[in-house]
Amino acid sequence: MQEKKALGFGLAAVLLWSTVATAFKITLNYFSPVQMVAAASVVSAIALLVIAGFQGKLSLLLPTLRARPFYYLMLGLINPCIYYLVLFQAYELLPASQAQPLNYSWAITLTLMAAVFLGQKIRPQDWVACLFGYLGVVVIATKGDLMALQFDSPLGVTLALLSTLLWALFWILNTKNQADPVVGVLLGFLLSLPCSVGLSLVMGGWQPIPWQGWLAVTYVGLFEMGITFVLWLNAMKLTRNTAKLSNLIFLSPFISLMLLATIIGETIHPATLVGLVMIIIGLLIQQWRSKAKSEDANASC
Repeated sequence: MQEKKALGFGLAAVLLWSTVATAFKITLNYFSPVQMVAAASVVSAIALLVIAGFQGKLSLLLPTLRARPFYYLMLGLINPCIYYLVLFQAYELLPASQAQPLNYSWAITLTLMAAVFLGQKIRPQDWVACLFGYLGVVVIATKGDLMALQFDSPLGVTLALLSTLLWALFWILNTKNQADPVVGVLLGFLLSLPCSVGLSLVMGGWQPIPWQGWLAVTYVGLFEMGITFVLWLNAMKLTRNTAKLSNLIFLSPFISLMLLATIIGETIHPATLVGLVMIIIGLLIQQWRSKAKSEDANASC
């Protein structure tokens, strides 16, 4: 029964994550990237406050903050403030069908950064995974014209790759976090709000936005930043097979591309699919090795 619940939570999270690239593009029709960060962060903070209240965790907020105030301020500035500002700017400059797979390479970036910041050893198979992953990135960014190395938007590609560094850095810093995950993420959103809202006021201010825009940004705030995170946490908590559940993530980019093609009519370049498959192969190489290692560890117990 628990495994069925875990699968249900996991599938719900993956399906919701699959819709956000489309939601990003729709929302950017109404908001600038900095406005989008501010508005979506407010929605996410409210949603996480409700979830924390429902779980009886609001009393943990102040003690957790007092224990490490600058740590949570730094996490909040990285994610959501800077990370989503960079990511949304990349989506504004690139087709979503390019930005989304490029951002998806963050897990490979995490391997390299973990070696630098955590002293973790990079195995030969990790280098193979990185080769596949970043070759896939180049295929997507150049639309398959590897020899020319010409990008439609060099700044957009740079920002999409920078977002992977920021996201990986956020999770590396989170390895030192012993607090409740929902409380930790909620503190990050609350502490980052003055920064994101302030930036949105300084950088052009606000003009009247139609209800369609507010509906779109609410969707992003709920299902990219807020509720989906809690669904995935619950899935990981209930399952006994983390590797199997994690494989669901590989469905997300392909579903996302289908939604982009059908809902907003983006043309999916064949090179995007080729590059995405290469990134997935790189990620699978990493997972396969870690799975084999865990099985060896279990056998020795």
